[in-house]
Amino acid sequence: MTEAARERARECTREFALSAGAGGERIDKFLAQALPEFSRAALQRLIEEGEVTVGGETVRVAYKVRKGDAIVVRVPAPKPSYLEPEALPLDVLYEDGDILVVNKAPGVVVHPGAGNPSGTLVNAVLAHCPDLRGVGGELRPGIVHRLDKDTSGVLVIAKHDQAIRALQRQFKRREVSKVYAALALGALPQDEGLIDAPLGRHSVHRRKMAVVGTGGKPARTRWRVTARLEDAGGRAYTLADVDLLTGRTHQIRVHFAWLGYPLAGDTVYGPARQPLDLPRQFLHARDLTLVHPATGETLTFSAPLPDDLARVLERLHPAVLTS
Repeated sequence: MTEAARERARECTREFALSAGAGGERIDKFLAQALPEFSRAALQRLIEEGEVTVGGETVRVAYKVRKGDAIVVRVPAPKPSYLEPEALPLDVLYEDGDILVVNKAPGVVVHPGAGNPSGTLVNAVLAHCPDLRGVGGELRPGIVHRLDKDTSGVLVIAKHDQAIRALQRQFKRREVSKVYAALALGALPQDEGLIDAPLGRHSVHRRKMAVVGTGGKPARTRWRVTARLEDAGGRAYTLADVDLLTGRTHQIRVHFAWLGYPLAGDTVYGPARQPLDLPRQFLHARDLTLVHPATGETLTFSAPLPDDLARVLERLHPAVLTS
């Protein structure tokens, strides 16, 4: 085994010896605190698959750690990706040996899934970076975060395992800043605000998300008005910078719809008949700020507003505010 292979093997095995004052909590909770780069669900899967041992013996998720426990966590190497590279257009904003930052086009799915076996961003990235296979998992090599199919903008991809773990840790700790440009139907009554409302699956429409009273995950969205606009018929719109403080599925779309100001073009969470000729929601991931996983430098990446959204703004006019 080469030294590089030994180093990789060491990186995939973690060992813990509990101190005299430790103990009493479930092993999945303990490991989630000790290994913040992994989600609790991912650690639970490792426990269920027998990759976590205490004193050399496998345990169940409900096991409570005790003083003197010697815990070993083995993280198997990611399965290689068997996805086909596809020479699809890729708008690269930044690239080095550790990360790739792209401006995702609208209508592009981030990774393969049901109904989308090819033509995804992952297929394009594999053609651009053949060495990406296996980084982060079989179906999502290098993918740290996602954007909806019809949301455009900045997206970062990790090029190796160390980079993906460092970036996942930043996202989990909410140390990454994500700012979106969004156009809402109607005139938001304030110039800025914070939406703090938990999200979960819709009780009836299971493919949709909703603000839920119990059982939802915390979700926080900060917004600031950048322009108040209206169309030729006098209908009001609000252009806002939206700071995503948490990263829940469809968070911005659901939060704004819950406020009563759904995003323009969003027929899932807004009206089926839209007043603007826009085939998708007006939502663009404009800025992404993170710490480079290798250099430690804080970097901000920006993507210009795409043509389809820019044309919508060109058709609108500044609203005349009256007291």
